[in-house]
Amino acid sequence: MCVNGGQADEVEGTWSASLEWLVRRLAPRFPALRFAEVRYRVKSWRRLDWCVEDALAAIEAAAGRRTLLLGFSMGGAVASQAAAHPSVDGMLALAPWLPDRLPLDALQGKRLRVLHGSLDRGLPGIPGVSPASSRAGFERARGVGAEGEYTLIPGALHGIALRAHRGRPLPLPRARAWAGLAAEELARFQAST
Repeated sequence: MCVNGGQADEVEGTWSASLEWLVRRLAPRFPALRFAEVRYRVKSWRRLDWCVEDALAAIEAAAGRRTLLLGFSMGGAVASQAAAHPSVDGMLALAPWLPDRLPLDALQGKRLRVLHGSLDRGLPGIPGVSPASSRAGFERARGVGAEGEYTLIPGALHGIALRAHRGRPLPLPRARAWAGLAAEELARFQAST
C-alpha cells in the first residue's frame, strides 16, 4: 500500500511523482504483489487524522491478507499509524516524517525499513525531513518493539522524482539507489509469504 507525502496547506490529495516513478519500476519486477495507492481527501499534516482514516480505508478496500506499507515523507507518519491494521506486516519508510509527538506503538512486533537521503533537508518553501529526525523516529520505533534497519543513501535528496512539465515523473539523482533498496525490501516481503 503506497502512502503519499503531504504539506502544510490543505489541498486535494494527488499522487506523488516520487511514488509514481518508484512503483513504475517496482511493479513489473514483482508481478505477484498488488500495488495500491492511498488517495487522501486532503494531503496535509494538519489533517493527519483524516489521512490515517484514508489509509485504513484503502487497506480495507484492498482486502489483502498481508500488507506492506510503503510510506514517503508524511506518508511515513500516516503509515506508522495505519500499521495498527491487522493485515499490516511491516513498513518501508522513504524519508519518513516521524515527529517526536507521534506514537509509534502500532509498529510493535512489525518490520520497519527506513531509507533516507543523506542530503535531505527542509528548505524555505520546500518540505524535507532531516536524516537525524527519521533516525530518531526509527530508534523510537525500535524502543517499542519494531525490528528492522535504517539505510542512509549517500547523495540522495528528499524526493526520488519530480513532476515534469508534461506530467511525467522525472528521476532525481540517486533515484536508482532508492529503487534498488526498495526492491530488496519487497523481495524480503514476498519471500516471507
